[in-house]
Amino acid sequence: MPGHHPARSRRTTERKGDVRERAILDTCEALLARKGYDAMTVGDIAEGAGITRGALYFYFGSKQEVVTALVARTVEHLWERSRVTAQADDPRQAVAAAMLRTVELWNEHGLVMRTAIDLSLTVPEIGALWSRTADLFSTAITAVLERAGIPAGPAPEQAPAMARALCWMIERTFYHASQESRPNLHNASATCEHIWLTSAGLTA
Repeated sequence: MPGHHPARSRRTTERKGDVRERAILDTCEALLARKGYDAMTVGDIAEGAGITRGALYFYFGSKQEVVTALVARTVEHLWERSRVTAQADDPRQAVAAAMLRTVELWNEHGLVMRTAIDLSLTVPEIGALWSRTADLFSTAITAVLERAGIPAGPAPEQAPAMARALCWMIERTFYHASQESRPNLHNASATCEHIWLTSAGLTA
C-alpha cells in the first residue's frame, strides 16, 4: 500500500543515519591517533567518513561536537561496565574485575579518554560527561568498599571519600601509563588494584 512507503523510508533513513554517525565517530577516533585534536579538521573527518563537509554538518555542528559525541559513546561503555562491577558479591573479585575492565577500556579507547580529560576543563559538555563518569565509578567503588567492611559516611576514612580518592588516583595513573605502553598499563592496574585492596583491608 502506498501509505506504508513513507514509514519504510523513514526507518531506512534512520538506519543510514546511525551508520553514518558511527562512521564519523570511528573516523574521529582514528584521526585523534594520527593527527591529534588540534590538527584534526572537520574536512579530515568528513573525508575519512566518506561524506561531504555539508553532510557532516547535518549530524554535528563542529569538530568539538564530534569529539563530544565520541566521548559520550566511550563513557557509555565505561558506565555499563561500572554497573556490572558494582554487582559482584565478593569484593576481591569485584576489584579484580574492575581493574581488568579498566585495562581493556584504556587499551581500546585510551586516546579518547585522554582527550576527554584534556578537554574537560575547557569544553563544558565533555567536563559534565567526565564528571558524571567519575561519580558513577566512585559510587561503584563505594559499594565494593562497603561490602569489604568500610563504613559508610562523610568522614575522610569512610567509604565515599576513600572511593573518590581511589577513582581519581586510577584515572591519573592510567592517563599517564596509557601514553607509554600496554605493559605499563598492566603494571599500573596491578598497582592500583593493590592500593584498592589494601585500603579495603583485603590483602590478608
